[in-house]
Amino acid sequence: MLFDKFAKNQNYGSHRCTKSQNSNSRHTEWGQGPKKITWEEFQRKYLSREDNFKYEWVNGEVIKTQRTMDYSQFYIVKNLQAFFRNLLSTNKVHGELITEGDTFFLGNHRRPDIAWFTDEQIALAKDGVKPVPQFIIEVISKKDQTNLVEKKMDDYRAAGVKVVWQVFPNFEKVHVYTGENLDSMTVCQGDRLCSAAPALPDFVMAAKEVFK
Repeated sequence: MLFDKFAKNQNYGSHRCTKSQNSNSRHTEWGQGPKKITWEEFQRKYLSREDNFKYEWVNGEVIKTQRTMDYSQFYIVKNLQAFFRNLLSTNKVHGELITEGDTFFLGNHRRPDIAWFTDEQIALAKDGVKPVPQFIIEVISKKDQTNLVEKKMDDYRAAGVKVVWQVFPNFEKVHVYTGENLDSMTVCQGDRLCSAAPALPDFVMAAKEVFK
């Protein structure tokens, strides 16, 4: 989690990984397929783990991926948050942009890099409701594997997310996904405007402002 604090690493015991620690993987037992665990077990073992990886709980399996945002990309979060705060001060938007919050999409646990939650959703979450954000921003880097990114997009589609921005720092481009099942994609670069409509209509900024 970008700004969250995690507990110290634990001994995995018989829980092994078929790939090296530097790669994206599923946790498995030797000679078997991916081991399924309960959400309660995931919470105990992985939810507050402190290392260089992001852990998500998908279809009962632990998905371990390298963190995509490092210190060199914090400026992107700062720019997006500053733009949102400016709109918030003029009552053009409401809610919060939450970084790497624990979020459920039809039972699958994900940690979007940035997600917009309404004030109402935040209030409901306090009472144990698991709201689905309608606008998500993912920062894509060379550490990301295409198939894992697409699986995450499938979860967003199935849960009814309305807008997803995929931000590519190395190319200073933003891919904006909208439409039914997020089936329409627009590439934004330079002065071209990126919009969060219909989820957040007033959140419109030039692509270059994301990377300034």
